[in-house]
Amino acid sequence: MISTAIRVARVGSAAQLAAAALLILGFPALMSAALVPSVPAFAALTAVTYLADHYLHRKNSYLVSRLSKVRAGLSIRFLIRQLLLVLLLARLSLPDDLVFYGAIACFIAFYGLQAPHGALVTLIRNRRRMPVATRNIDLGSRIRIPDAPPRRLLHRSAEKILHLDLFAVAGILVSAELDSAVAAFTGIGLTFGLGLLYVLVLVPYVRGRRTPPKADAVLAAVDDWLACYKPETVLYFSGSKDSAYQVNMWLETMERLETRPLIVLRERVILGSLAPTTVPVVCVPGGVHLMNLDLSTVRVALYAANVGKNIHLLRVPTMKHVFIGHGDSDKLASVNPYSKVYDEVWTAGRAGRDRYAIADVGVRDEDIVEVGRPQLAPIQGRRRAPDGTRAAAADRCPTVLYAPTWEGWDGNPGNTSIVLAGENIVRKLIAADPPVRVLYKPHPFTGKVSKEAAAAHKRITALVEEAAAERADDSRFTADGDAMDEAGAELARIQARLDELAGIDRAKGDEAEATRDGIADVHRHQETARLRAEWNDAYWRSFPSYEHRVVTGARPRLYDCFNVSDAMVSDISSAVSDFIASGKPYAVTDSAGVGADEFRRQNTAVRAAVILSNDAAELGGLLDAVHDPSADPLADARTELKRYLLGPDEPKSIDRFDTAVAGLALKADARNLGHRSRLGAGNADPAETAELTNAVPGPRTASAGETEGVATR
Repeated sequence: MISTAIRVARVGSAAQLAAAALLILGFPALMSAALVPSVPAFAALTAVTYLADHYLHRKNSYLVSRLSKVRAGLSIRFLIRQLLLVLLLARLSLPDDLVFYGAIACFIAFYGLQAPHGALVTLIRNRRRMPVATRNIDLGSRIRIPDAPPRRLLHRSAEKILHLDLFAVAGILVSAELDSAVAAFTGIGLTFGLGLLYVLVLVPYVRGRRTPPKADAVLAAVDDWLACYKPETVLYFSGSKDSAYQVNMWLETMERLETRPLIVLRERVILGSLAPTTVPVVCVPGGVHLMNLDLSTVRVALYAANVGKNIHLLRVPTMKHVFIGHGDSDKLASVNPYSKVYDEVWTAGRAGRDRYAIADVGVRDEDIVEVGRPQLAPIQGRRRAPDGTRAAAADRCPTVLYAPTWEGWDGNPGNTSIVLAGENIVRKLIAADPPVRVLYKPHPFTGKVSKEAAAAHKRITALVEEAAAERADDSRFTADGDAMDEAGAELARIQARLDELAGIDRAKGDEAEATRDGIADVHRHQETARLRAEWNDAYWRSFPSYEHRVVTGARPRLYDCFNVSDAMVSDISSAVSDFIASGKPYAVTDSAGVGADEFRRQNTAVRAAVILSNDAAELGGLLDAVHDPSADPLADARTELKRYLLGPDEPKSIDRFDTAVAGLALKADARNLGHRSRLGAGNADPAETAELTNAVPGPRTASAGETEGVATR
């Protein structure tokens, strides 16, 4: 019943549900206390509503945000509480008392301060929002970017100024109880005085040297940096916060390129979700600003997603444009007709080339280049027993990973197994004999679109957690408690250091200050990478190797789950293609029920998989391969499929990727040289020449007004 109430109220826990109930019921109770009248009851209920409101805001409760939609927002709740206090004074027969008039005057004047306060906060935030936000770019030596206002001034500013009424409310209640005006006017003076002081403290941050330079000066400084750095290869990305993983998977590859890399983002929310990197990053929300940047030295632009905003860079003819995607699978997204706008499409292996040929969406075979998947380097093969045979060690429980993809936008039942087959798969894995450990790692988008998928995810999570609790009481399974405690302590130590390192970046006051100071410390970056590897190792040692586990969040990563697993069950997604790199057995669910033969014909990545129907009756074939690798009939097929999907093991994928970048850069140079030769020949139509010339970005020429805020040296 409580869980149903939590879901209906859209709160995150029983504590939030209780706080919401106290907040909603507190105001009618306040009115009753005012009408009685009872000062002690009114004071107690006032404290309850203050605390409940504050708690829900600190927890970012969805309910609080929805209250404003029914005209019960934050300011209204404070105003109602103050009006009820005035009602209490009236019921106490104090309408002719100075405290009564003082209370009314105070609250009116206090609300008069809300408008300038809100305007100043908004103005400060807008003026400090720069047209371009950067990381790992030295803008501080080129333009003056002042420190951000103290965080305590702007963080939850509306709540802070509204809560200043506490002094007046408390003073008035004390006066009403003790029949003394001193406390009331002391509280009133503090409320109005502190509110006025809050407004006055904000004023200096909207003018003069405490504001960043104007947009033209910032853009000129970025162009100056670009002219010095001369980027050659750009990774371009646009998307929602939830899609940040699509660009994060390419960061390490960009760091390893032989050319000078640059990352261009289009949304500020992506910049906030970007994983740590040493590559220079430019976030340019405005399309016009992007098209005016000097990217004349860039020769290759890489695109990780097919989105509308790609057009803002695709229009530049001086660079070659490549779709690299964010995974390799048999989903329709892997053969999107949009892909034909690029100069080349890079796939992992031969399978990607064949997909485009079969789909016939306009991507020419000569424009496809097989470069492998550099991100798959961390994926390990099957663990070997001490005698060298390819078998799971006898003293441990084999692990099967269930990693379903999400439901997608189109409602196709074949997108995910989680709704129709997920519970059947997990139940059979939990009941397997000989036993296996189940790791359940759902896609981060699971439940975003489908309520059925969200509900199935909750049921599967409950199944895994219940089975884990039962196994903990099973005498057949024993664990080294001391070793786990030691690993847990190590995990806490590593996490504390990682939080400390991350806190250094989070300490930046705002976007402008982070742009000024956001230069990656290479040593800190390397330490973070090392600690993450140590964290992963300690994590898996911190609980029994037989314990069923639900794995969510950014860590451990999917690839880390691959490496501790002996097999995987999944759906048609890039997870399957990636897992094939391990050479381990895997199963894929035919959720749409097209039949095993047709399913294999339609989806290349399942040719070496155990095909599951929605009742998961075929799961025994996968478990047999896990327990006895010598009886694995699909081992050779997986080896052949790995090469077909991902390309050869040698040369390494990163080397092939680098070679492809270098080759395409030469093509861009040849195109640009030919273009200049044609222009120099004097045979081009003047109008066409002007159009082509204007399409090529070049260095910006600063006008007199653009030099404001630019540091002189």
